[in-house]
Amino acid sequence: MKKTLIIKFIKDTFKLFVMISLTLGLIVWVIQAVNFLDFVTEDGHGFKVYFLYSVFNFPKIIHRILPFVFFISLFYQIIKYEKNNELLILWTNGIKKIQFINVVILYSLLILVFQIFLGSYISPNAQNESRSYIRSSNIDFFPSLIREGKFIDTLAGVTIFIDFKDELGNYKNIYLKDTLINKSGGDSYQIIYAKSGYLTKVGNEKIFVFNNGEIINKENNKITNFTFDKINYNLEKYQSKSSGYQKLQEVPIKDLYMCIYLSSKDELIRFRAEYLQCKQETMSDIQQEFLKRTYKPIYLPLIALMCGLIIIRSKENNNYNKFNFFLFLLIFFILIISEISLRFASSNQGGLLFFTLFPLLLFSALYTALIIKKKL
Repeated sequence: MKKTLIIKFIKDTFKLFVMISLTLGLIVWVIQAVNFLDFVTEDGHGFKVYFLYSVFNFPKIIHRILPFVFFISLFYQIIKYEKNNELLILWTNGIKKIQFINVVILYSLLILVFQIFLGSYISPNAQNESRSYIRSSNIDFFPSLIREGKFIDTLAGVTIFIDFKDELGNYKNIYLKDTLINKSGGDSYQIIYAKSGYLTKVGNEKIFVFNNGEIINKENNKITNFTFDKINYNLEKYQSKSSGYQKLQEVPIKDLYMCIYLSSKDELIRFRAEYLQCKQETMSDIQQEFLKRTYKPIYLPLIALMCGLIIIRSKENNNYNKFNFFLFLLIFFILIISEISLRFASSNQGGLLFFTLFPLLLFSALYTALIIKKKL
């Protein structure tokens, strides 16, 4: 009977945890998805790229909101059990309050393992996968971004202006400036003027065909120009301005660890992942990302223990609601501390000690006090 009651509580709490995670996660996801529309409306990527990029960002959202959802679901469920006298049923069936607290802590350890796995493997891989769609995108919607009388700089290093577009899709009075011809040549560029032109596709390549115009080249302070009747300008060699580089949140956990390990050995850091530059200037950010994935979930058992403190007072107590409100604010404050202290953990030794020891010491102090005072 005891086991059945405990399992029922864990099942109810976990169901609530999943429901809130999905609901809140979907709300945040929809808001982010609206912001990601810039990939289509401004950067020229197709809707397929937009959709896949948005979907693969969902694990990151769950990882970010998980501690808060864990706190809310557990806090609410214990109060609900108390108000429905279901906790009283547990006590009358011989389940001690300390046993209940231990079960809640064990439940938090399972969520802790999931949080570490989600943050260290699932979320980075999903984000890297989403970024790969940006890197491989061929700017499907670029033609729809060209507007009459408007300068377009969707392609990195290229500015395009058209004066008029007819019903057949032909452009009139075209101006194009390319500043990426010679990256090492300072102020080097190519300017194309054309009386008309149109976009076409040759194989898998997007081509801008210019008719009757002039090309002006400036390279190494030397200017040359020539006229043409017709030229083909390949757009495939250019990328959208949206970043295709791997961000720190997308770097595999093993690469972060290797970077920190080499730094701790005072060796010349030569380690390079595909995009990660392992050097002293970025070491603080790398350490912070590593701690966020692997150690920050240690706050979950502390949150679970503090949520369990609800049971030390009965709902018949006059200060029951005030006590729960104070406890709610205190736990919420600890969540804030976990976020703030993480930022200082990688910048100085004191911040690191506080971030790592605070949850362990507070957990030990609270648990020991409950045992010594025999409150449970």
